[in-house]
Amino acid sequence: MKSPKLRTVDKSLPPFSLNKFPSDFPYKLGKELVYLLASKGKPILEGPEWEAIFAHCIGADWKPSNVGLDDVVLGNTAWGAKTVKHKKPSSQKKVRLISGRNSPVYSYGDTIDTNADPNKVGESILEIWNERVSAVREKFQNLRTVVLVKSDDLTEVVVFEFDTIRYDPELFVWEWNKNGNLVGYEKSKKEHRFTWQPHGSQFTIIENISNKSLVIRVKKPDALDKEDVLRTLGFDKSWVSVEHKEG
Repeated sequence: MKSPKLRTVDKSLPPFSLNKFPSDFPYKLGKELVYLLASKGKPILEGPEWEAIFAHCIGADWKPSNVGLDDVVLGNTAWGAKTVKHKKPSSQKKVRLISGRNSPVYSYGDTIDTNADPNKVGESILEIWNERVSAVREKFQNLRTVVLVKSDDLTEVVVFEFDTIRYDPELFVWEWNKNGNLVGYEKSKKEHRFTWQPHGSQFTIIENISNKSLVIRVKKPDALDKEDVLRTLGFDKSWVSVEHKEG
């Protein structure tokens, strides 16, 4: 017998499979990088601009969020977007992603120092993260993080994505390091997965770079001449109004 086609199941499908970006995505991104380098004259690409560029390249909406996990939206799928700098992105195996401020002091009213039980503090930190993820997943059936690993001159980048998930505290063990930071390890692999800094409550997640990531290289363009651009626009003094306030 044939299986029935269910609308609820079909609606849960993301716009594309994990790390299988649309075929024109790398060329659109390459175009954006070349334009950025030519127009800015400097290889500067930070978080909000990367969010907007990624959204444009996949035909999604850019909706900056306070949570930071759903800044890009396409149908039933949302992405948080991160940038990381590395001299040679294509050779990098792991990335450290700053993933917000998780403060048990604020959330639970706890007082925390390096004398506190590291596993208890680590569990609280993951609970804050998990609540944040759950709140966004109530709105979107698919939640991902897309990462841009960028070279210093932006001529080489690596792009990959992964599912944004909750973490089971039972799977991790924590300890205070010599710098007074809390470090979380995955028990089964004994791999370093998290770092939490008490001063500032910055939470960092360490992720492996997917083997299916995209490596994109672009030719560095000459910077656009400012006067040529203004001349092309037809700029003159009438474009500027000046008012002197008194008193």
